[in-house]
Amino acid sequence: MANARVIIKRLKAVKNIRKITRTMELIATARFKKAMDRASEAKAYTQKIAEIVGDLSAADLSFSHPLLQKRDNEERVLVLVLTSNRGLCGGYNSGVLRQAANCLRRLEKSRKNLVLEVSGKRGISFFKFDGKATDKQYTHFEEKPSFEEVDELATRFIDLYTSGAVDRIEVAYTEFHSVARQSAKLETLLPIQDLSTDDNQDQEQAHAVDYEFLPDAEAILKEIVPAAFKAKLFKCFLDAAVSEQVARMIAMKGATENADEMIGDLSTKYNRARQSQITSELSEIIGGALALE
Repeated sequence: MANARVIIKRLKAVKNIRKITRTMELIATARFKKAMDRASEAKAYTQKIAEIVGDLSAADLSFSHPLLQKRDNEERVLVLVLTSNRGLCGGYNSGVLRQAANCLRRLEKSRKNLVLEVSGKRGISFFKFDGKATDKQYTHFEEKPSFEEVDELATRFIDLYTSGAVDRIEVAYTEFHSVARQSAKLETLLPIQDLSTDDNQDQEQAHAVDYEFLPDAEAILKEIVPAAFKAKLFKCFLDAAVSEQVARMIAMKGATENADEMIGDLSTKYNRARQSQITSELSEIIGGALALE
């Protein structure tokens, strides 16, 4: 009977855990749908403004924007790492942190001055444990990052780059392609190199457009290049938010399925233990009856 009681306790514990993982799976699914809708809405704008900037940067203009100019000597590099505030999302954070750690090792090896900024409690804890000092930490970017919050960060990055305080800005995040595919990557934000968000975009067609500028090309370039950078940074945060919810949804789905399997195994073990106990009790009753004859 003692063995059966232990199995019952384990069975109840697994069932309670299954309720939690199933609930978290449903919550992650709902959040994923909302986050994907926001990312899809921003994608068209980001892609089009990227095409325009690509056309302007490829055009034969007598001037250029500071955000498009690469520094000859990149002595100071800023690295922004986007992670989650919460765990239970599979390998989502580990992929981003692996990219960031590799980048930091390369920069340290080349003796570059490093500015490290981290978004998300998981990334902050990782670098603290690893002994890496972070210059700025952000924990307010949840699954619904607002453009106003990202715009404030982007404006500061633009000021840092144009003033010469930093010579390059990198971001480590998870890029969202589809529900079945997300990839952790390291991307250069500044100087602006390729803002394209469509992997299948034909670059020759993108640069084949002729524009008429009113009032003039320089004024438009000054306005549109920072806007394109802000849109790109915002998309990085949106992709990270969507990818986090996908990873959590998949992880909790797997945990729920494992709990179902454990419940089945424990139920079988309990039935066998109970059957063995009943058989033993019947044997004792029969033995006692025979002894009284």
